[in-house]
Amino acid sequence: MRATPGGSDDPIVAGGVPDLRLAGLAVAAWLTALAGLHLGAATVLVAAVLAGVFSAAGALHLVGLLGRPGRRARRYGWIAVAVGLGIVCGGTAGAARLAVRDAEALRSLAEQRASITAELVVRDDPRPVSGTPGRPATLLVTAELVTLTESDGRRLSAPVQVLVLAANPAWRGLLPGQRLTAQGRLGVARGGDLTAAVLSASGPPVRRGAPSWAQRAAGSLRAGLQRACAPLPDEQGGLLPGLVVGDTSRLLPTVEEDFRATGMTHLNAVSGSNVAIVVGAVLLLARWCRAGPWLAAALCGVALVGFVILVRPSPSVVRAATMGAIGLAALAAGRPRAALPALAAAVTVLVLVDPALAGDAGFALSVLATAGLLLLAPRWRDSLRRRGVPSGLAEALAVPAAAQLACTPVVAGISGTISVVAVPANLLAVPAIAPATVLGVLAAAVSPLWPAGAEFAAWLASWPAWWLVLVARYGARLPAGTLPWPGGVWGALLLAASTVALLVAVRRPVVRRLVAVVTVAAVLGTLPVRLVARGWPPSGWVVVACAVGQGDAIVLPVALGRAVVVDAGPEPAAVDGCLRRLGIREVPLLVVSHYHADHVGGVAGVFNGRRVAAVLTPSQHEPEGGQGLVKATADAGRARLLTASVGWAYRVGGAELVVLGPPYPLRGTRSDPNNNSLVLRVTVAGVRILLPGDAESEEQRALLDRLPQGALRAEVLKIAHHGSAYQDPAFFEAVRPAVALVPVGTGNTYGHPHPELLARLARDGVRVLRTDTDGDVAAIHGEGGLAVVARGTPAGRQP
Repeated sequence: MRATPGGSDDPIVAGGVPDLRLAGLAVAAWLTALAGLHLGAATVLVAAVLAGVFSAAGALHLVGLLGRPGRRARRYGWIAVAVGLGIVCGGTAGAARLAVRDAEALRSLAEQRASITAELVVRDDPRPVSGTPGRPATLLVTAELVTLTESDGRRLSAPVQVLVLAANPAWRGLLPGQRLTAQGRLGVARGGDLTAAVLSASGPPVRRGAPSWAQRAAGSLRAGLQRACAPLPDEQGGLLPGLVVGDTSRLLPTVEEDFRATGMTHLNAVSGSNVAIVVGAVLLLARWCRAGPWLAAALCGVALVGFVILVRPSPSVVRAATMGAIGLAALAAGRPRAALPALAAAVTVLVLVDPALAGDAGFALSVLATAGLLLLAPRWRDSLRRRGVPSGLAEALAVPAAAQLACTPVVAGISGTISVVAVPANLLAVPAIAPATVLGVLAAAVSPLWPAGAEFAAWLASWPAWWLVLVARYGARLPAGTLPWPGGVWGALLLAASTVALLVAVRRPVVRRLVAVVTVAAVLGTLPVRLVARGWPPSGWVVVACAVGQGDAIVLPVALGRAVVVDAGPEPAAVDGCLRRLGIREVPLLVVSHYHADHVGGVAGVFNGRRVAAVLTPSQHEPEGGQGLVKATADAGRARLLTASVGWAYRVGGAELVVLGPPYPLRGTRSDPNNNSLVLRVTVAGVRILLPGDAESEEQRALLDRLPQGALRAEVLKIAHHGSAYQDPAFFEAVRPAVALVPVGTGNTYGHPHPELLARLARDGVRVLRTDTDGDVAAIHGEGGLAVVARGTPAGRQP
């Protein structure tokens, strides 16, 4: 690439030659710290020593003390030296922190699951994780362990990071910086970061003093924003605090899944884009007032500090603010080209101060998005302008495309997919992000003084938030919207290498035309196939068991786009995804077999974007938390609540349902809720399907005693209770299935499905499909009779 006369604002050009010294230092420090998190202190120390020797020898050679360097060595030698220094810095900083994390005394206590009393400092907001309906959700609290006291009175000073698991609701209101004392048991951390141990708290925390004024102010403003968003619809009201201040406590799982599928996950949390929007609004105001560069930078700095206080100076926010401050430095210096070296310097400093950031996906996304905006967006914008695209449109197209391309390797590594709709979805989202953010910040700022004004600002912000939800929802439903890709670190590195190679190659006109032709041919060749013959759902399907983890979700087709759903699994996103893959837009009947969380925890996912006409519930209401969740969701979705009894029948489209059990209320069993599950016999296209919920041996025996001979006969059996050992052999003899579907979670700790049960089914010649190994599984009825299909695999043999 040639330098333009009079200089260039292209940040990768300095006299026509890229200056990659600081970039090499930053990348090497980052990757070395990342390797240390997984390989340990000893390995990276060895690498640091070797790199130090190499760097010293290289520097001596370049200054002429070890021979005279050649032209190529003078041109690229200092970059290699910088890479070596990055390994030295990243290795030593990481090894120092890892040595503290892996201290023998603390590790020994964690392995023994010792009971301790810990003095902690909270480092981030408590985050809820899924729990059983009706019970308090488990909270994850990142904290610094100051000292711990063992049960025998011995004290240990251990300034390390710990993860607290707490069920007591008193942990929910803690602020970062809060000092406290807590009791609990230590456990071993999973590794991959600087967490030294896991503390399972056994009670409420005892607070010691108060957080800083900044944290208290932030807490007040954030609570005010939540109150202002409370009257809004759940989707917008949950998204807006996440979009503005990173508070995702009310974000619906279905919305989160939509954002993930469309490559819009970065909007769910505070990032450099939030900082850029707030600072940009102040900058536009300053320029409108004709302020000079230094005054404008000072005003932007004040806005930056204020925004950091609002969203709380947690590590993720400091990271985002640092990325935003890079632009301020370039603005103050009047040199846009200074932004790239500033980015490299910021990455180096942050990784050395906190090596755990090297393994943080949010850090990678922030850095890569900023790099994409600096390296790619200006060139793409100028290229579009030269081709006659209006300036504003060129900017709008280049910015999200560059940021998304830069972030795609990380997103692909996390999700195992590549979103084809990410760039257009983010392009459509651009007009809504800034007004939603600015209005949300305004609502938070005025909430302590003017609650009504805050609610009005939040209501205004809910309209652009509604647009974001809409874009994500319909983008996630597009056919062929996501493509499979290897997940994990290697998948991310493979895509990153492919992307870099492609960006370098397309600089040649011939390669650029070839890539364009191949891309168009691939789209025109594969998209119609994906649209017309998508492969899933299979033709003639009569039942699908969804892969929703350790839980049940069964789908029975009624007509095109309509189905009866039996149970909803433990999480909304999982059942919602399954129904989307099946193309289900309307649910005339949702059946709840019983109220355990693994059957009703995902009920909101069935309602997400669908009309649910009625919900059939059992007459037994245990546990009450599950019943309350189902009732609240049905009321919100305006669905009728029906109570089932034996003999209740329902016919819709090509499906017929009959309730066979429980024949009477069972009490004193091993699990009364399981043994009072609704048992359904369903007929679809002449195929009989038996759905026994989680009925165990007691209810199975009651059915055998009360029902006439042949009433349980079915070609397809959904195995009860994920294939637990509590099954009556006579029950299987009465059903005599040809196909058995086992909804079960991968790596569950219950031993499901039981090996003896699987062996019995195999001896009886039953074709068994499991959702933990086969994904979504279906029974189909065609000309050849009954067959089975696992999602992504060809039809199975006729059983």
